[in-house]
Amino acid sequence: MNDNNLMLKNPYLLQTGLLINNKFINNRLTFPVINPATNSLIIAVATANTTDVEDAIVSAEHAFKIWKNTNITKRASILKKWHDLIIDNLEDLAVIITLECGKPLNEARAEILHGASYVEWYSEEIKRINGDIIPASDSQQKISVTKEPIGVCAIITPWNFPHAMIMRKVAPALACGCSVIIKPASQTPLSALALGYLAVKAGFTDGLLNIIMGDSAQIGQQLTQSDIIRKLSFTGSTAIGKQLYAQSATTLKKLSLELGGNAPFIVFEDANILQAVDGLIKAKFRNSGQTCICANRVFLHKNIQQQFTNELLIRVRQLNVGNGLDIGVNVGPLINQQAVVNTSALVKDAIAQGATLVTGGSIHSLGNNFFMPTILSECTTQMRVFNEEIFAPIIAIYSFSSDDEVVALANKTEYGLASYFYARDITRIHRVAEQLQFGMVGINTGFISSVNIPFGGIKHSGFGREGGKYGLDEYLNIKYVCTDIQ
Repeated sequence: MNDNNLMLKNPYLLQTGLLINNKFINNRLTFPVINPATNSLIIAVATANTTDVEDAIVSAEHAFKIWKNTNITKRASILKKWHDLIIDNLEDLAVIITLECGKPLNEARAEILHGASYVEWYSEEIKRINGDIIPASDSQQKISVTKEPIGVCAIITPWNFPHAMIMRKVAPALACGCSVIIKPASQTPLSALALGYLAVKAGFTDGLLNIIMGDSAQIGQQLTQSDIIRKLSFTGSTAIGKQLYAQSATTLKKLSLELGGNAPFIVFEDANILQAVDGLIKAKFRNSGQTCICANRVFLHKNIQQQFTNELLIRVRQLNVGNGLDIGVNVGPLINQQAVVNTSALVKDAIAQGATLVTGGSIHSLGNNFFMPTILSECTTQMRVFNEEIFAPIIAIYSFSSDDEVVALANKTEYGLASYFYARDITRIHRVAEQLQFGMVGINTGFISSVNIPFGGIKHSGFGREGGKYGLDEYLNIKYVCTDIQ
């Protein structure tokens, strides 16, 4: 075990074993978890074999039979206890995120609070899983509609938000009466395991929440092929989402897929420039640009492009790159060396095709996995930065002249997750919001995530919604009952 665990007030949060049936299993082959800021080993964690995955499925099936019949008051009480334990351990959980993911500690704290808010929200929303009484066309019949938990759920989450992505899926599933099997990203399993430890402490039913790590292809195959698992929720790349979609076809699972993004960020001529610059900084550099809703393509009206770029350059040069555990750091490392290689390739491709490098554009002097916050202007639709999800601290700027032109450019992508624009004219605001082909639209704001909203996309960004009352529907079956009373 590495000395990093000495940074935690509660060292028991640093778990390394598979969590199956409320027990941590450590006597397995292991794989390393690396701190991206230092490239040093944090700790090694257990790898699940095929038997472990089957054991987790059986355990979750048994727990589901108990949990679905647990009254809503007790369910709510257990979820609230979990929430309270998460808040009590806020600082330690944030340190774990920063160690394994690299994001600045203040961002990690915000992620913990955001993730915990889903547990609190759904512990209360349990009371509002309502059915319906429908008037029957036959006076001798009574028609009712009820909502029932879908069953055992498989949850597969990414590395960029190792806490919040789990909570956004698990909290509504548990509230509905489902049990879960979590497969966290191999880069960031420690946040999941810490949550699992706190779940056991909160009094979760044995097998209600299971965590398995290891070979993604093997585990994904077992989870998708199991008839016991009735729901799969996945956040990650579009390519892997399509693969899981295909693999789930033979068992006809209900799916939620939150996949890649290519968010436009439009600044119209009538926008508040300083407000838009501030919104872009928030929408682009959170987690070093490694989020699915990051501003990917920045469209500036030609009449304000120079002013906006000048203001933006001042703000970008003020960003402090470094180890997320250090005070005052705004931008941490990328997740690994391959991410830096991909980022460098995107910049080189843009410059080779005529883009102007305004600032940045290379590996940071800190070396290893750090990349300088970058601005590219005069970008075109032929460049990789226009067509691919960047997932890096790169701002790619495009110029436009008319509303119709920029809406067409914004929609010129297979993705449809998030979008942003800044404007003052109310007619323009309503028209553009309706025309943008994305599941989420931020108007005069660069921050659109909240516990009570339906987060999700369209087109190749997937389907299904997470958050708010809409998040419950993903884990429920509707049952119609017709009773003849004559």
